[in-house]
Amino acid sequence: MNNIAKILGTGCSNCRALERVTLQAIQENSLNIEVQKVEDLQSIMAYGIMRTPALVLNEKVLFSGRVPTKTEIKNILEKEING
Repeated sequence: MNNIAKILGTGCSNCRALERVTLQAIQENSLNIEVQKVEDLQSIMAYGIMRTPALVLNEKVLFSGRVPTKTEIKNILEKEING
């Protein structure tokens, strides 16, 4: 199964920061995750989040409204992938 992470956000500085840190965490830890950027407001609203940026993995919202540290993102992603 391919793991797909989505960065939800309209392009604000926090949204770009989340994308950058998420990509770093994935690359540095050789995680098998494809990253997609979702900027369409209708698509973002479909996830039911109240604040961006948000990180979604395999259609599950992991968090929203903040930019976690790279280590926190790595831990969250690994936990979701490995169960």
